[in-house]
Amino acid sequence: MAVETMTIEVAQASAVGFKAIGAGLAVGLAGMGTGLAQLGIGGAAVGATAENKEMFGLALLFTVIPETVVIFGLVIALLLLF
Repeated sequence: MAVETMTIEVAQASAVGFKAIGAGLAVGLAGMGTGLAQLGIGGAAVGATAENKEMFGLALLFTVIPETVVIFGLVIALLLLF
């Protein structure tokens, strides 16, 4: 049986790798969640705008609100990396 020892360099490299994976997951999952949210909101916004042109501003606002989740995911990723 071989006993594996973890050196300091390997531990530091693993920590950097796990930080990168966490940052990627933060942005990726936030982006997927936002995409799923905008799937329903976008269709409803286009339908509401087609029926009533005055709804365009409100529909645009409702479409933009989920995008803040991606910004939060990006902030979390930057906090993890730096």
